[in-house]
This record gives sequence, structure tokens and C-alpha cells, in this order.
Amino acid sequence: MPRVIHFKPYPLKVGDKICIDEGPRRGDWLVIGVEEGTVRLRCPVSGREVAWKEFCYEVKITEQEEWPVG
Repeated sequence: MPRVIHFKPYPLKVGDKICIDEGPRRGDWLVIGVEEGTVRLRCPVSGREVAWKEFCYEVKITEQEEWPVG
């Protein structure tokens, strides 16, 4: 069976505290705004605020007999 990795946008809410482990956005962030397709974050250390297109995803890995699932 092939290993299939499923991604779906994570439904962030104002007040959520997130930690990004890798990449240029890594670090701790507080969610301060969520608009259609955009999330606004504030660094709790520097106070820097950013607005990025949605990028956080929930991941599930499954073993499936059929792929692709149309």
C-alpha cells in the first residue's frame, strides 16, 4: 500500500499561540487576526507583526490501497 500524506488548512483563531519549528517563519507567534486567506501574527519577544497568506496545515499520513482518490 502506498503512503499518502493529506494536508488541510489548520483553522487558526485569534489568541492561538503557535510555534513554527523550521524555515524563514520559525519562532513563536501569537495569532492576532484571521481574515479570509490571511493570518496576522505578532512575535511575543520582538513585538514584530506580520500578515501572511494562510500557510499552517494539519497533516495526516495514511496507508491507502487506492491512490489517487479522485
